[in-house]
Amino acid sequence: MKLLVIEDEPELLKVVEDSLRMENFVVETASTYAMALEKIGAYDYDCILLDIMLPDGNGMDLLTVLKQQGKSENVIIVSAKDSLDDKLQGLNLGADDYLTKPFHIAELNARVKSVLRRKAFDGKNTIVCGNLTVDLQGRTVSIGGHALSLNRKEFDVLLYFVVNKDRLVNKTSLAEHVWGDHIDQADDFEFIYSQIKNLRKKLKDHDAGVEIQAVYGVGYKLVVV
Repeated sequence: MKLLVIEDEPELLKVVEDSLRMENFVVETASTYAMALEKIGAYDYDCILLDIMLPDGNGMDLLTVLKQQGKSENVIIVSAKDSLDDKLQGLNLGADDYLTKPFHIAELNARVKSVLRRKAFDGKNTIVCGNLTVDLQGRTVSIGGHALSLNRKEFDVLLYFVVNKDRLVNKTSLAEHVWGDHIDQADDFEFIYSQIKNLRKKLKDHDAGVEIQAVYGVGYKLVVV
């Protein structure tokens, strides 16, 4: 899952980023309104943590931009302002939650996971696809009740395919989602081919009821077989 943290306090930004990475999220950051605006226009995120007091703009305006662009990112406002009017304004503009500073990192992580489960997975901790069961909390996968051994990136790739079951996933979207926006520094997509090749072999060897099909020249699609 890919998150964007928009925060202008360097120390807090680093603490939040490190904590979310430890929870196995792909994390990107922005410390200004301009940087955040560029990122939300160029990339899609599963969740955005949004500080509304930025040095060059107001986070509430970013919410308006997201709404205008038809973006469906889950947004959690993280702000030192705790007035009822601010909370109501943020929620009315489409935010999914409002967390007041200072906060415990454990609470922030719990809020992020709760929003993701509620919006993306109907509040569930597991996803069933064919004979495949994905445990979101434990980051494990089983096939017919038997554990499937996956490394971190293989799990992230498979989860992205399961969430987008029957949809065409292009290589660029997959790379950006699983590896972050630094993917543009890569020379080619060889590392993606390698991950998918290994993942397809593991699924086949364990008689998975799903298959990652290649769509020549475009990308891949996960289907139930």
